[in-house]
Amino acid sequence: MTQAKLIDGKAFAVGLQQRVAAGVARLVAERGPKPGLATVLVGDDPASQVYVRSKGKLAAELGMASFDHRLPSTTTQAELLTVVRQLNADPAVHGILVQLPLPSHLDSAEVLLAIDPAKDVDGFHPMNVGRLASAAPGAPLDFPVPCTPLGCSMLLQDALGSMAGSTAVVIGRSNLVGRPVAQLLLRADCTVTIAHSKTKDLAGLCRTADIVVAAIGRPNFVRGDWIKPGATVIDVGINRIPADNGKTKLVGDVAFDEAVQVAGRITPVPGGVGPMTVACLMYNTLQEARRSAGLPFAAVA
Repeated sequence: MTQAKLIDGKAFAVGLQQRVAAGVARLVAERGPKPGLATVLVGDDPASQVYVRSKGKLAAELGMASFDHRLPSTTTQAELLTVVRQLNADPAVHGILVQLPLPSHLDSAEVLLAIDPAKDVDGFHPMNVGRLASAAPGAPLDFPVPCTPLGCSMLLQDALGSMAGSTAVVIGRSNLVGRPVAQLLLRADCTVTIAHSKTKDLAGLCRTADIVVAAIGRPNFVRGDWIKPGATVIDVGINRIPADNGKTKLVGDVAFDEAVQVAGRITPVPGGVGPMTVACLMYNTLQEARRSAGLPFAAVA
């Protein structure tokens, strides 16, 4: 039996980063601003420290300015909002990323709402959420789009070309992934169903889909016999489970060894959607720097 073709997100992300770096160099050569990404980390969560450090390092590698703000876990809501407002007012900063989750005593929703929508490179501000929801099919995404959903869309576009008329099932309805992915698929003229924990006969529904996007956060949840032969599977899940050697391993929301025997194309975990998230963050930052200089949207993907 022929196995599915792997969608190599790692390789695509490297190419996207190279195109972003070239875009940064062109912008600076045109006497535009050097794109600046500011990260804000509250507390000392080890995983968050790694994420923030890697984002700052990549920004510098691509020719951007990186502004790293580390705040103690005792930071108050008022103090954090003051930092956000200062970054909003700083012309050298074109993208603001507040690393989530925040300590429990802080109100994440209020913090995200305080970010200037034009610097919201995570795409979570209600204004940008609304723009995505109302975007016409084929219209340019000339505003920040959530990075992981944008990465999924780029991988699908690269793998399939036109998706017009395709049926798509998105498993997961979160504001971070499920809902914006569905909006991007609608924009690509797919017929989209959003499935979730209350969906009846989820397996049967998946079997009707040309495209399945799994973003439910449950390891190996989507089985191989749920997949329509030849369908394209985008696995957003990143779950750490025990391995046979007594250590742990990363798996997705899709039972890969089963699905790869049925699907036409599939993203692996790791190496699929994951690398696209930070690459799309850099892409969004470049676009916001261009807009701040009054320059038009310039697709580099």
